[in-house]
Amino acid sequence: MKIDSIMIKTLARLGQTRAFFGVAMPDILKSNENTYVVTADLAYAFGMDKIISKFPERLINVGIAEQNMVTVSSGLAAEGLNVFAAGYASFIASRSIEQVRLNVLAAGINVKLIGAWAGVSLALGVSHYGVEDIAFMRALPGMVILSPADAQEAYKMAYAVMNIDRSVYIRLSGGMENSIVYKQDKDFVLGKADRLTDGKDVAIIATGLMVSESLKAAELTKINGISASVYNFSTISPLDTETLDSIFGKYKLIVTVEEHSSKGGLGGAVAEYKTSFDNMPPQIILGLPDCFVKPGQFAFMWEEAGISSEKIATRILEGVK
Repeated sequence: MKIDSIMIKTLARLGQTRAFFGVAMPDILKSNENTYVVTADLAYAFGMDKIISKFPERLINVGIAEQNMVTVSSGLAAEGLNVFAAGYASFIASRSIEQVRLNVLAAGINVKLIGAWAGVSLALGVSHYGVEDIAFMRALPGMVILSPADAQEAYKMAYAVMNIDRSVYIRLSGGMENSIVYKQDKDFVLGKADRLTDGKDVAIIATGLMVSESLKAAELTKINGISASVYNFSTISPLDTETLDSIFGKYKLIVTVEEHSSKGGLGGAVAEYKTSFDNMPPQIILGLPDCFVKPGQFAFMWEEAGISSEKIATRILEGVK
């Protein structure tokens, strides 16, 4: 699905969630009669207006009942349907974890789980922050985990996972007005990381909205004479170990950045893989703090947590010194 620069800007204004459900999914439903969307009373909040008006028979709203949403989705998928289950990232990953574990993965059923507004984008407090979801999903056997860097990549992911015969968890971040990482049309390739800038001193490995912040951070470190490569790891599981191998052999410092707990996320996955080798470069893991944070606007919370572009750059400079 090729798109032009106007479409890229439009998707960015909509944000990842509405680009996925408001633009990509109606087109997918139109061309694939076997596809259904199940949601936990979030159709309008997620921008599913076109789905509601054009495909009401293939949109199932189970109400505010995420555990039931996953169970219903697994039942539909067991009958041969292609099912996308949409809810808040926090509730899919924590409230519905037993149903995901048993009714989807242990049963060997293919369901696409879409956790929207991950991280701290919903200023509703601890109950709605999706800050442990990667850790929970990484612990489950066989789950594919994706986290797009911008709205275009979220849009492309919807098409990419259509024909994958595995269960997938897609982590959508932020509200509307996403930063643009890919300014031109870019196909999403599952399992492959992208190098966005080419530096020689430091490798910044980022996922989700932190890719954009890391690109800004790389510009700031350049002013101080530190050259940084930025990698977009939009596939967190399975991890692109081939790219990691090249990173380990090239840079003197690795920095992982994510809008997720500093425990159990992308940084943890990279560190776990790195332990298999000798003489590896040091790694700084930047993520959300090991506590239940108070609610606030997510840009402010990034600053407080040390994952804003300025704070990322500062940590890199300290690490190099």
